[in-house]
Amino acid sequence: MRKRNKHISVWMTEQEYTHLKQQAAQSGLGMDPFIRNLVQGIRICEKPPEQCVDMLRELSAIGNNVNQIAHWANSKGYASKSEIHDAAVRVNEAYMMVRDAFR
Repeated sequence: MRKRNKHISVWMTEQEYTHLKQQAAQSGLGMDPFIRNLVQGIRICEKPPEQCVDMLRELSAIGNNVNQIAHWANSKGYASKSEIHDAAVRVNEAYMMVRDAFR
């Protein structure tokens, strides 16, 4: 049996329907999940641009690398200058990427 077994039908003007479609598209959701989220009182935000997704992925990778360097440095008691330099360069690149994205 279906999880959602109730169906509703709503009449809208062309303008209302177009607005609903645009709002759903901006959120990155289909119309059905968009409407269900609205009914549940979930705050729906605009889908972030792909550039932001790429930045978050890169920042996550940088954080993982810095964490690995810190773990390595703690286990052997030191970190080489090249390891520290590489981490600093990656952090600086991330900073510039975020700064440039919000200019």
